[in-house]
Amino acid sequence: MSTPAPLRIDFVSDVSCPWCAIGLASLEQALARLDGTVQADIHLQPFELNPQLPAEGEDATDHLMRKYGIDEAQVDANRAMIRERAAALGFAFNMRRGSRVYNTFDAHRLLHWAELEGRHLALKKALLRAYFSDGEDVASHEVLVRLAGEAGLDPVRARRLLESGSYADEVRTQERFFQERGIHSVPATIVNGTHLIPGGQPPEIFERALREIAASAAG
Repeated sequence: MSTPAPLRIDFVSDVSCPWCAIGLASLEQALARLDGTVQADIHLQPFELNPQLPAEGEDATDHLMRKYGIDEAQVDANRAMIRERAAALGFAFNMRRGSRVYNTFDAHRLLHWAELEGRHLALKKALLRAYFSDGEDVASHEVLVRLAGEAGLDPVRARRLLESGSYADEVRTQERFFQERGIHSVPATIVNGTHLIPGGQPPEIFERALREIAASAAG
């Protein structure tokens, strides 16, 4: 039996990015199909779509209309398309008129710590579900502490981290690192530091790309 090809995967994304939720679910399904073929080492990298937002956020429909120059009907159509794509992957996308978009910097600080603890994927999926499926405020420290506990992290340490400003410099450094290398939209999946898979691709696209990269790495 051949040894699985090791792949380092840097998944650059934001908590409030619907295509990032789709991309992560697609990536995980592709890796499940490749079980035994590759050994994936996934690192979650921070990207803020809206770093200027206050903690309390703003109405998501108003925000999208202003940011992209579209009207309410176009926002609704985009959401319907995303809802369909997400449902096909088993992810419930429930954003609608009245939903809000929040500042995600503290969520990224918490994710940085979660990676050090080996619980980053569990926390990331909890955050995406809380925001997109349950409509929760992912800037709220109370919500973040609860999600940390649900992901298997120590809630007391999570609260202390959020209140102290820990890992702010580390998150900023990682954000700059990927921006300086040309990552200006997310999700961006970078394999072995050189291969870019852009956007929330379907599982079969991820699967084919990862097979090709693994084969080329094997020589």
